This record gives sequence, C-alpha cells and structure tokens, in this order.
Amino acid sequence: MTESGKLYIVATPIGNLSDITQRALQILQDVDVIAAEDTRHSGKLLSHFGIQTRMFALHDHNEKQKAQVLVDEIKAGKSIALISDAGTPLISDPGYNLVNIARSQDVDVHPIPGPSAVITALSAAGLPTDKFLFAGFLPVKQQARLGELEKYKNAEFTTVFYESPRRVLDTLQYIQQALGEDREVVLAKELTKHFESFVKGTPGHIIDWLKADKDRQQGEMVVILSPNKQDLALSPEAELLLKTLMTELPTKKAAAITAQIHGLKKNDLYKLALTWQE
Repeated sequence: MTESGKLYIVATPIGNLSDITQRALQILQDVDVIAAEDTRHSGKLLSHFGIQTRMFALHDHNEKQKAQVLVDEIKAGKSIALISDAGTPLISDPGYNLVNIARSQDVDVHPIPGPSAVITALSAAGLPTDKFLFAGFLPVKQQARLGELEKYKNAEFTTVFYESPRRVLDTLQYIQQALGEDREVVLAKELTKHFESFVKGTPGHIIDWLKADKDRQQGEMVVILSPNKQDLALSPEAELLLKTLMTELPTKKAAAITAQIHGLKKNDLYKLALTWQE
C-alpha cells in the first residue's frame, strides 16, 4: 500500500524576501508539487532562492474543481505545498476548499508559519491586541461597505481589514461617517517593503495624509480600527484609589480592589486602567 504524502500550508514573505523561514525553504525544495495562487508571481520567489519544484496554479477560479485532484495526488504518495502570492495562505487568500477536503479525507495537513499582514500590522500599530477581529476585505458596494463598518461602531475590540489602494479614501470617509471623526485609526501600508508606513490618527487626518502625495495612495493597505472606548464614570475617590493602587500593585489587582470597595465592575476598571498606560 502506498504511503500518503502530506499537505503543507506554507507562509511566504509579504514584501521583504529575507522574512521567509528556513523551514519554508526546505519544504518548498522537498515537496513534489507547489500549488501556487499565481505561478508567475511565485516563480520569482522560487527563482530567487534557486528552487525548481514543479508548480500548479490553484486560485479562486479553479480551486473547487482542482482541490480533489490534489488530494488524490497526496493520497497516492505525493507531498504538496500550498502558497499564496504573499503571506499565509487562506487568510483572505485561496486554499479553504483544498484544506477542507484534505481534512475531511484524513490527509495530513501541516502549517508552516511565517509572515501575515494582519499580525505584522497589529504588532506595530500601537492599538490594543488582547482582543481583535480580522474582517478580511470590506464589501465592494458602497452601501454594503458602510453597513459593515457600522457593525463596529460599539466594538470593544480592535478591528483589522484589508483595503485596496483605489478604495481606501472612500473607506476612510465611510469610517468617518459610520464611526465618527474621533475614532482612532491606523493605516499600515507596504509592510516590510522599502516604503513601509504607519499612520495613526483620525480618519480625517489619514485622508489628508494620503491626499498630500498621490504616491501614498499606492500599495498594499491594512486598516485598523481602535476599540470604541466607553467612558466609565468614576468618582474622584475611586479614580484616586485606583491610580494609587496601580503604583504598588499589578493593574488587574488594583482594579479588583477598587471595584470591590466602590461597587464597580472590575473588568471595566481594568480596561480603563489600561488606557491610562497607553
């Protein structure tokens, strides 16, 4: 009986080619086939590292038809690596149908971690990361896009989504309309590339920054929305106690004690205390 091969989900650089891992390079060298979103695009990456593994095009338009073919090849003993144009496959990229079918048929699937624009942007944005939502790409139609943004008006978590250069100005205006001018936003663009930029401020501030130079409106975009900061009404006594305790105790413990004494919710106090530390 032929031993089954394996399916590897391989993350590739989002810009700087030096970000590829040694493990990813080894896998791409050793597998029988690489399923790539765009073989011409990925061919440049493989050529740069001297990898000559055969490629197979797997993208949004053929994945449903070709996924079973690839799974059958794995069952027959071949190992296949799935890559997208950049970053981690399946994160707003093709691959779901292939991985879903592979899992349902007990094929070994192994993630090879590496770059992801979502995590890369969050790590340097300066917004809370303890709880966040990745919303992918916003809808293309204007009303649907506005409706989607309105869902995050009272969100208590950071929200991350991708946006195309040709729509980013409109989207920032919709953010202004749906979430208010004071909502804090971070625009991260051209991550890990030569013109990498992070701009933090109100939607209006970022719109002005983009309009000041048309070149700034080019490249890959990640938009990050801050949580909606709910104002917590604290008495002067409670605020003084919390701030005093924070100088001697961990923030969570200080919040718990203050909440107990003043009859408040400790989680609300803890969140408030974290904003003081930003």
